[in-house]
Amino acid sequence: MKRIQPIVEGHGDVRAVPVLLRRLRDEAQAFDVEINEPIRRKYSELITQTGIQKAVELALLQQDCAAILIVFDCEDFCPKELAPKLLGWAKAAARAKPCEVVLAYREYETWFLAALESLRGRYGIPADAAAPANPEGRRDAKGALEEYMERGFSYDETVDQPRFSAAFDMGLAYRRSRSFRKLVKTFGTFISPGGGQISAWPPAQWTRDV
Repeated sequence: MKRIQPIVEGHGDVRAVPVLLRRLRDEAQAFDVEINEPIRRKYSELITQTGIQKAVELALLQQDCAAILIVFDCEDFCPKELAPKLLGWAKAAARAKPCEVVLAYREYETWFLAALESLRGRYGIPADAAAPANPEGRRDAKGALEEYMERGFSYDETVDQPRFSAAFDMGLAYRRSRSFRKLVKTFGTFISPGGGQISAWPPAQWTRDV
């Protein structure tokens, strides 16, 4: 059994990220993979060398840790600029253990916005909701989701993030969000025996028009 150890930032992420990674596992039929309970650290810790390396060192101590996945929001930072620096620090602490950093641009909820049509009729999302033309262009993705919700509903990160993670169309998100594509690609390398990409990953239907 291979275990992926997530490191996350928010309280909602602690519940949501395992849900999402298990969906990817099941889609890939990688049933020898399990997801450990995430380690949570503050944003201010994860963007420093000391903080991210301490989190990685703790991850190495977790049960049967086979790979380490650090997932959090990049907010106003450019992922192309921030991620390589964080990854260098993290890999130095992980030593030979596979370790990757995926920054959701700009927030984890951006992935829900990218696949908003698949959430129609659920959790306050109206039946005619349509994803914005540029889902990654909106800084406050949580606020944007709440704007879409019908009267009487509001977005609660600890409640909605896990259940949205269980319901949104990952194929739509893959086609519309570069940072989600990064997560999917990273997951593929973790579950591949040789550290490359497994065959037929991601699913062919996800890659249309990408």
